Amino acid sequence: MTTAPPPPAAPPTAPVPPEGPAPARKFSFPSALTILAIVTVAIWLLAFLIPAGEYDRNDSGSPVAGTYHRVEGTQSFTDRLNDLFLSPVNGLYGLQDPKTGQVGPTLSGDLYGSAGVFLFVLAIGAFITVVFATGALDRGIARLAHRLRDRGALLIAAVMVVFSILGTVEGFAEETLGFYGLLVPMMLALGYDRLVAVGASILGAGIGVLCSTVNPFATGVASSAAGISLGDGIGLRFLMWIVLTTVTVLYVIRYARRVQKDPSKSICGFLPGDREQKATGDEEAEPELTRLHKTVLVLLVLVFAFMIFSVVPWSSALTGDADATPYAWELDWSFAQLAALFICAAVLIGLVARMGEAKLSSTLIQGAADFISPALVIMLARGVTVIMNNSQITDTVLHSIEGVVKGTSSGIFAIIVFLVNLPLAFLIPSTSGHATLTMPILAPLADFAGVSRALMVTAWQSASGWMNLWVPTTAVTIGGVALAKVGYDKYLRFVWPLLGILFVMICGFLALGAAM
Repeated sequence: MTTAPPPPAAPPTAPVPPEGPAPARKFSFPSALTILAIVTVAIWLLAFLIPAGEYDRNDSGSPVAGTYHRVEGTQSFTDRLNDLFLSPVNGLYGLQDPKTGQVGPTLSGDLYGSAGVFLFVLAIGAFITVVFATGALDRGIARLAHRLRDRGALLIAAVMVVFSILGTVEGFAEETLGFYGLLVPMMLALGYDRLVAVGASILGAGIGVLCSTVNPFATGVASSAAGISLGDGIGLRFLMWIVLTTVTVLYVIRYARRVQKDPSKSICGFLPGDREQKATGDEEAEPELTRLHKTVLVLLVLVFAFMIFSVVPWSSALTGDADATPYAWELDWSFAQLAALFICAAVLIGLVARMGEAKLSSTLIQGAADFISPALVIMLARGVTVIMNNSQITDTVLHSIEGVVKGTSSGIFAIIVFLVNLPLAFLIPSTSGHATLTMPILAPLADFAGVSRALMVTAWQSASGWMNLWVPTTAVTIGGVALAKVGYDKYLRFVWPLLGILFVMICGFLALGAAM
């Protein structure tokens, strides 16, 4: 006898949503790519309203002040629509016709796009990723911190200086997020609070980026967009790096000693268990630095030292004459050679580390992939300048600002450039995109004001670096305070006096640079 199958189970009922208004969605600041896409469309629309015009050019191609005149626009609506459609392509490998000045991927002429800088960013991304894959840099910093664990002020100074050096030569910033697990317990063990670890990390690397000497993602991109060498202006930037790094280190040490002497002076306070770590913070063994780690660190230093040597215009730097004949041993390398340098260096370190073909290949690809975002930002920003160039409004925009330059001293002008770029750095947190977007206007404007383009690069990167020390749109700041379990408002209370000091000192250095 067969039995009837049981009836199918009733489907589960969906939960009844609670009554009342739906929770408001939290605002999320758009990414640099989204902002630049909006800027691209906005500039394209404005090009219909801004009249076309141009300056006469000198032998070097720079505009001559006072020669601006209106011209008849030659683009049809279809041409403009095509420029909008091809703006990312033109931003990467558009070629500029020497007769018409128009930029397009199928024209003949000099490269106008950012292909060289684009590949350089990917190459240095691959190099940095291979270095981190060996564990040498992490282990070296950890070993330094462990050896100085009983000397608080020296530990703070050493960590901040190392972070600052890495920041000024290769844009080391987000990488600091990996060191909070080491620095927070170590600072607590020394009797400090969590803000000391935050200050050592964010401000150490941040001040290096602010005073970038050859940082490819700031100085490099800006110099390329301004049409100058990466080494131009390195003397002033190096002096700024020494002075501002010293001031920042002393600021953090002063706060740390105050908290150590009187814990009630801590701005962020202490979490449960923080004070107990003082007796147990020295128990971990010292990280071992193997022969491989030492070799990789030596290679790292040599690669960046050679990069600096290859880009500095030594004849101009040593004689003080901007038009001095280059020495026979000067390399005068640009982004094409530097990209090749970092690709070869990445492969060399991978071979030294005995990664094997499969791991080395995957690490190189992963490194390039991790840095595709800033590379795309550079490409999109350059695409915006192509739209302005083809619609012939770049010189019109430049002419509208020319009147501000007239009668303004070079020192005041440099400070104005710094101030103008502060809000732009907030809106475009990507240093690469910010530089590529603004330098085509700032560079010739500097010529009108009698200010060197290298000083404009310094003023621009100072604004970008100063803002990135505190704005909540950067992963370095928000991620850092979150990892250290410190409120963002507490960090602002801690850092605002230093921001004021740095603001005044930056203006002073810019005025000094204009007077030199």
